[in-house]
Amino acid sequence: MALSITQCKSGQTILLGDQVFLILEVKHVKPGKGGAFIRTKLKNLKLGTNLDRTFKPSEAIEQAYVEEKKLIYQYNSRDTYHFMDQETFTESILLKDQLSEIIPYLKDNLEVTAYFHKHELINVIIPNFINVKVTQTEPGIRGDTAKASLKPATIETGAIISVPLFINTNDIIKVDTREGKYIERA
Repeated sequence: MALSITQCKSGQTILLGDQVFLILEVKHVKPGKGGAFIRTKLKNLKLGTNLDRTFKPSEAIEQAYVEEKKLIYQYNSRDTYHFMDQETFTESILLKDQLSEIIPYLKDNLEVTAYFHKHELINVIIPNFINVKVTQTEPGIRGDTAKASLKPATIETGAIISVPLFINTNDIIKVDTREGKYIERA
């Protein structure tokens, strides 16, 4: 469905070419000289890149209908990652390039939010916080509490994060997936 750029607002999804974009910000600009225009910040849902673009008020754009579903991460096989819809039991596959930022935090049976456009999986968002098991870390030194020291720890997904000295192997910890930081013991 085509709509005028002046009707767009943050949070809507649109099509530019064959790519689906999420509108992050819309500003109506009326300069002192020349005609008015609309400045937008867009996020490509498939690639995850941001784009600044200006439009004339008379331009029309195509609205994209994006469906949101809950999927379960199952497994990966080389460069492909497999997700299953719990309602329909259909499998969706994404390539490693499409998931680059979240791969270090994907663990079996993790529930993720997936976005589909025309029945094609275009993006996967993981929860902001996940509980994971520490699989390997050096033991902390008893009594070393003079400063807030950190040590590296390998978690069950294979990622290495910094944790406080009191964290040991087999502890369950809460991790912020946006920044890759230790939050607390779970």
